[in-house]
Amino acid sequence: MPTDLTVHPEIERYIDAMWMEKGLSDNSLSSYRRDLRQFHDWLATNKDSSILRADRSSLQAYLGARLRQGQSPRSTARFMSCVRGFYHYLLREGRITVDPTLDVDSPKLGRPLPKSLSEQDVERLLQAPDLDVALEFRDRTMLEMLYACGLRVTELTSLQLVQVSINQGVVRVFGKGSKERLVPMGEEALLWLRRYMAGPRAELLKGVPSDVVFPSRRGRQMTRQTFWYRIKIYALRAGIRQELSPHTLRHAFATHLLNHGADLRVVQLLLGHSDLSTTQIYTHVAKQRMQELHSRHHPRG
Repeated sequence: MPTDLTVHPEIERYIDAMWMEKGLSDNSLSSYRRDLRQFHDWLATNKDSSILRADRSSLQAYLGARLRQGQSPRSTARFMSCVRGFYHYLLREGRITVDPTLDVDSPKLGRPLPKSLSEQDVERLLQAPDLDVALEFRDRTMLEMLYACGLRVTELTSLQLVQVSINQGVVRVFGKGSKERLVPMGEEALLWLRRYMAGPRAELLKGVPSDVVFPSRRGRQMTRQTFWYRIKIYALRAGIRQELSPHTLRHAFATHLLNHGADLRVVQLLLGHSDLSTTQIYTHVAKQRMQELHSRHHPRG
């Protein structure tokens, strides 16, 4: 695992421990490192202190500074989760004797409903790529896979050939914390994957060997940012004005399954959620959708 030696060594030891113990993703580890380093730098500048000598009042002063800077409650809650874990680790290792996060509350967060797309909007989005262009045929297949399997964008862009079984019609996904799950692709996505593997993929690779199912123009693993940029292009092309997020098709996958009567625990397994409460938010989306349909179409709505 790469180590940034310019960061406080205790922070790096904690990051290494999180990588070893919890198998967190590179994105999560980078966020932890950034949050802790910013706190350490602020202490050095404003309190002539360090992250090891921080006390409760220093932490509260930093939270106040974040508030004045306009940091969102969600961002601050993420920081508090990170810093609590850091000081618990230092206590465990005997590096500190008092946890400065004790009796410091995280901001209260509401649970915003995830943005989803209607089934008609999804269909328009899927139809947007030009199938005569190998790159766009790849993108159509990726969109089909996202919607059919409820994958995270990173799970899709990092997908390797060995993770896909066309004969069995399943994909083996490694989610957050390297947790593994098997997800059925469904007939439609499987059809598109077969067509893509039979021609457009080889056209993209131009003889360059690659284990990535959906390579970039250069035969490498595509970044999630690149694919998300392409999704926005197709949304504009399809006339979808709604603001999208990288999880939009994942949200649509879960919402549409529940709308059509799927069991909540099955959706939990397919999404790779460790906690059912994370999945339950989609029941609110489904109920909201049903209420809208009732109001629009029932004579006494």
